Amino acid sequence: MGIEVAVEGLTMSFGKQTIWQDVSLTLPAGEVSVMLGPSGTGKTVFLKSLIGLLKPQRGRVLINGVDMVNSPARDIYETRKVFGLMFQDGALFGSMSVFDNIAFPLREHTRKKESEIRRIVMERIEVVGLLGAEGKLPGEISGGMRKRAGLARALVLDPQIILCDEPDSGLDPVRTAYLSQLLIDLNARTDATMLIVTHNLDIAARVPDNIGMLFRRELVTFGPREVLLTSEEPAVAQFLDGRREGPIGMSEEKDAASLAAERVAPADAGPRPIVPQLEPSEGLPARRAVTRRRERVMGMIDTLPPSARRAVERTHATAPTLPLPSAGTGTLPSAGTGTLPSAGTGTLGRGTAGSGA
Repeated sequence: MGIEVAVEGLTMSFGKQTIWQDVSLTLPAGEVSVMLGPSGTGKTVFLKSLIGLLKPQRGRVLINGVDMVNSPARDIYETRKVFGLMFQDGALFGSMSVFDNIAFPLREHTRKKESEIRRIVMERIEVVGLLGAEGKLPGEISGGMRKRAGLARALVLDPQIILCDEPDSGLDPVRTAYLSQLLIDLNARTDATMLIVTHNLDIAARVPDNIGMLFRRELVTFGPREVLLTSEEPAVAQFLDGRREGPIGMSEEKDAASLAAERVAPADAGPRPIVPQLEPSEGLPARRAVTRRRERVMGMIDTLPPSARRAVERTHATAPTLPLPSAGTGTLPSAGTGTLPSAGTGTLGRGTAGSGA
C-alpha cells in the first residue's frame, strides 16, 4: 500500500521571489491526486520539494516519520527510495538504451543479478507498451515513448509514492486518454500514492481522487475531486472553463483595472457536470483506494460546500462499496499481463519502436 504524505506550512522562495507560501495538505495513502495551476505557479517546484530535491525555507514534508525538508541528509536519501519520479521530459540518459535507462535505478540501488534486472525491466517495458523499443536510444524514439520509458524507470523499484510531472505534455488527446487509463491501471496494480502535476483538464476530471490548485503563491484548494470540480472560486472556475474572463492573466494574474474592465460574467448556467472517474481496465483488480476514499469523504461530508456535498452523494449513490482485493496485489505483475492496447492501434499500446507516441 502507498504511504501518506503530510505537507505542513511549506514555503518556497528563490531570492526575493516567493513561489508559494504556507502550503498544507495531505496526500492520502494509496489515492491518486492531481495538482493544477496556471503556468509559472510552481507546481514542478512543489513536486521536487516533496522528494527533497529542493529545500523550502519553511515547513515540513512528513513521510514515515522522516521530514524531507529538515531531517538529516542520510534519512532523506533513504526515504527517497520509496518514491518513483516521472520527469516532464523523461530525463533519460541520451547515451544509454531504453533498457539501460530503465535498469539504471536497479543497478544503482540494489544488488540484484543481471538476470533478475532483465526480468523486472522487461515487465515494466511491457506494462508501459514499449516492447520492441528497449534497444533504441532516447534520440531514436518519439517524445511520448520517452515519457513512457521515464514512467517505466520510475516503477522498477516498486515505489510506494509515484510523482508524475506533466506526463501529458506534448501528447495528443488520444494518447493522453491512453495515458490517463495507464495511470489508473498502475494505481489498481500497486495501490501506490500518486501525485500528478498537469495542466490537462481531461486528466484532472477523470483520473484523480483528489485535486488541488496553486495560484497567486498559495494553495487555493485541495481535497476530494468533487470540491474543486464544483468550485465557483473565481480562479478555479476560470481555469476549469478555460476562459479569459477572470483573475488569471497571461502573466499569471491580472491587475484590478483589467478585472474591472472585463464584461460581467454570464448568468450561472447551473452546476458544472462531473464526468465519472476512470475505472481499471478489464481483468485488473478493483482499486483499493475507492473504498478507503469513500469512507474518508463520507466522514467529512458535512464540512464540504453544498455543491460538492451533492456531487459526492450523487457519485456514491450509484457506486457500491467494493470489497478490498486479497493481499498480494501490491506490486506490478509479471510480463504478459500488460493492459495497454495491442500493437496496431497507433496509440500507447504494445507498439513497436516505430509507434508514434
